[in-house]
Amino acid sequence: MSLYCISDPHLSLSCDKPMDVFGGRWQDYVQKLETNWKECVKEEDTVVIPGDISWGMNLNQSLADFAFINSLPGKEKIILKGNHDYFWTSRVKMESFFEENSLNTLKILHNNFFPYDENYGICGSRGWINENGKAQDKKILDREALRLEASIKPCVESGREPLVFLHYPPIYAETVCNEIYDVIKRYGVKKVFYGHIHGLSYRYAIDGVYDGIDFRLVSCDYLEFKPVKIF
Repeated sequence: MSLYCISDPHLSLSCDKPMDVFGGRWQDYVQKLETNWKECVKEEDTVVIPGDISWGMNLNQSLADFAFINSLPGKEKIILKGNHDYFWTSRVKMESFFEENSLNTLKILHNNFFPYDENYGICGSRGWINENGKAQDKKILDREALRLEASIKPCVESGREPLVFLHYPPIYAETVCNEIYDVIKRYGVKKVFYGHIHGLSYRYAIDGVYDGIDFRLVSCDYLEFKPVKIF
């Protein structure tokens, strides 16, 4: 049993918003993702997808994208919300939708955690940014920090080490998202995986050890559409 991660697939199998229009690494990206996924992920493995999963504007528009992910190898695909996941509703509604459509490998990470084994737990939240110090951004950040803590705290209480997955980077270039970062430090998190960053923005991303924490950028295009193995 192995644990993998890959973020930001930006699927659009039932709506007209393919990422191929950007060319470069995004050319034929769905086929690349499928081929690479099948080469490394086994049926007994778990894959975490930290956001920007589908361009669908609602659950029905995203159904083909969910079905595609569900069809790929892996016993669990754990998803969390990204800034472009407009389909996202409540956890109850989404779990009901997944059950009704036999999407039995899809799980939702939202104010909860998933035990990986007796030693590690899968935790996370969307996160947010506050580049301009706007009051509205601060409000969202405070809420996301509470959600992250709601995920990490029960994991730690269970005796497991939290592996944290975020959509937004908690640190980027010289900017630190203090609300999120404080939670990470308070609980002694050692590994953080995040997406959201694409293209030329790679150069400012933290991909390695910083302040004693191992940060990994896992956006699809950065990984060249191959899920990265964590364990």
